[in-house]
Amino acid sequence: QVQLVESGGGLVQAGGSLRLSCAASGPSFSSYGMGWFRQAPGKEREPVAAISWTGGRTYYADSVKGRFTISRDMAKNTVYLQMNSLKPEDTAVYFCAAGNYVGAQGAQYDYWGQGTQVTVSS
Repeated sequence: QVQLVESGGGLVQAGGSLRLSCAASGPSFSSYGMGWFRQAPGKEREPVAAISWTGGRTYYADSVKGRFTISRDMAKNTVYLQMNSLKPEDTAVYFCAAGNYVGAQGAQYDYWGQGTQVTVSS
């Protein structure tokens, strides 16, 4: 059973930066693809970014390309989401997920964290 715990959310002004972390524990974590998703109030969950277990393959939603960067540290069992040039429309609860998959389809991921709130003020 993989357990995921997100951290690093908070309140930031538009144009600012945040780095989210997702600490994983449990067997086989290092072989899983990892994804970040977000859900704003009244909206459906949407994919943000994903990374393969080697780090050699990544996915980004068009809305965050060029502003967000996903990375993983195998030694620390942690996945990061560096978010720069934040916009008010980035405000959401951000979730990390793990599974034998890399991409935008949330249903393909087997494990989910509890989420961390990101609020971007204008």
